[in-house]
Amino acid sequence: MIYQKQFVKETTFTAIAIFLVVLAILVFTQGINMLGRAADGRVAVDAVVALIGFWTVGMTPLLIVLTAYISILTVLTRYWRDSEMAIWLSSGLSLRQWAKPVLTFAVPLAILVAVMQLAVLPWAELRSREYAEILKQKQNLSLVEQGTFAELGKNSQRVYFVETFDTDNGVMKNLFVREVDKKTGNDNVIFAKEGTFDLSDNRRTLVLKQGIRYSGTAGRGDFSRISFERLDLIINTTPKIVNPIDHRRTIPTQKLFGSDNPQHQAELMWRVSLPLTVILLSLLAIPISYFNPRSGNSYHVFVAVGFFLLYQNGLTLLRDAVEDGKISFWLGLLPMHVLIIACTIVLMRMRSMPAKPFWSGLKAALFGVK
Repeated sequence: MIYQKQFVKETTFTAIAIFLVVLAILVFTQGINMLGRAADGRVAVDAVVALIGFWTVGMTPLLIVLTAYISILTVLTRYWRDSEMAIWLSSGLSLRQWAKPVLTFAVPLAILVAVMQLAVLPWAELRSREYAEILKQKQNLSLVEQGTFAELGKNSQRVYFVETFDTDNGVMKNLFVREVDKKTGNDNVIFAKEGTFDLSDNRRTLVLKQGIRYSGTAGRGDFSRISFERLDLIINTTPKIVNPIDHRRTIPTQKLFGSDNPQHQAELMWRVSLPLTVILLSLLAIPISYFNPRSGNSYHVFVAVGFFLLYQNGLTLLRDAVEDGKISFWLGLLPMHVLIIACTIVLMRMRSMPAKPFWSGLKAALFGVK
């Protein structure tokens, strides 16, 4: 029908504009935050742009939910303001008939959110964490300076000196390392011809080759001398590479089904909820968009914001309850969706009736009282 095509077209253009504006604001804000973290050394400088990209992908589903809700609300409010909806109702048509064009617009967005929530975001979250850790490790290596005494990691009892350092392949020549054994109090002095940093096995290790290690106490003359071909010094300063099992947001969705772990159930609940949120909020926007052009009041905007905050915060609280093991998966998934469906039905009946004061109209919608 003509009205359906016009509605979908107008809502699509409105949604694109809203999405781009909100996305630009969020990216700008997150960019400033990331730059601040990079300046503090908490994030590798080279990772800022990539991490903003991963963060944007992670925020996209929730942003799509908000965009669909606002765009439908905006277009239908204009129809009320221009008395087009009044003509619609006076022609004997029901407000419920707007459900079809609204769903025509909302369902593709819900499918997009479902694909991102169930497949794309776990992969993106894993790659984001891995990328951040790898770049942070590489940045730690880039801080090695030749010809300078420096602490090895955060352990002030271990100091090293490098005569030459090849930044291309990460090979250090003619190393000197002095460390204090915390258990015995002995001084360990190490000379090696070559050394490299090894980032495998979820730890950072300084690998020394072809060297000599002296161990003893200064002033006692009890130093022992040991020659070695290879010596590994473990440095416990680098966080390990992300393990998908340790981060629920990185776990593939198929592994969440049937899991008894409350954290996994909470994550699955959240991933399933957002696609449903797109559809239910879109339908809720139909009655909420009601606007009386004679009064000129825009109370419906506050009502719309209130419903959105109630819905999202309610889902978040229920997710936390599922994560803590206080409630089951289904008890966490269903209540907020059922509540929004009930509110949509009641408000739809209320706005399909002749104009009445709010409480009178609500009473009539609930109990059929005129």
